Amino acid sequence: QVQVLESGGGLEQPGGSLRLSCAVSALFFRIRVMGWYRQAPGKQRELVASITSGGSLNYADSVKGRFTITRDNAKNTVYLQMNSLKPEDTAVYYCNVEYRSGEAYWGQGTQVTVSS
Repeated sequence: QVQVLESGGGLEQPGGSLRLSCAVSALFFRIRVMGWYRQAPGKQRELVASITSGGSLNYADSVKGRFTITRDNAKNTVYLQMNSLKPEDTAVYYCNVEYRSGEAYWGQGTQVTVSS
């Protein structure tokens, strides 16, 4: 059973920063891509950022230049550094892990609230 555990959410003021962490119990060599998604109330879940096993990055247009996704293979962890936060970044953020075989796993989510 693959475990995906997010942490680092919270309340931040507009313009502030937060860093999300996602610890994964899976063997990293089996992973094709890891990503962060978010879902705001009344909206569909959307991709925020992803990183492949080869290091290719993908970002939603709304977060380009503000968010950075990185991974630490030694710690089996992927991070999302979020800078210049905006109220519209408020959402539950989910970590997703997809195996090369196609299996996918989700974390339980962590709440990010941007408000003054």
